[in-house]
Amino acid sequence: MQKRLTKSNDKKLFGVCGGLGNYFDVDPTLVRVGFLVAVLMFGTGVLLYLILAIVMPDAA
Repeated sequence: MQKRLTKSNDKKLFGVCGGLGNYFDVDPTLVRVGFLVAVLMFGTGVLLYLILAIVMPDAA
C-alpha cells in the first residue's frame, strides 16, 4: 500500500506533526520539537506549519 501524507487524527493543533511523524515513521514529538527549533532559530516554522495545515488533506 502506498503511503500518503495526511493530517493525523490524533491532533494537538491541526494534526500536521502527527501526520508527518506517521509518514516518516518517527515519533510525532520529535517533529514537534523540530518545528519549535525552526520557529526559535529561523522563524520559518510558523509559516511552514500554516502552509502544511492548509495543504495537507485530512486522514480518511
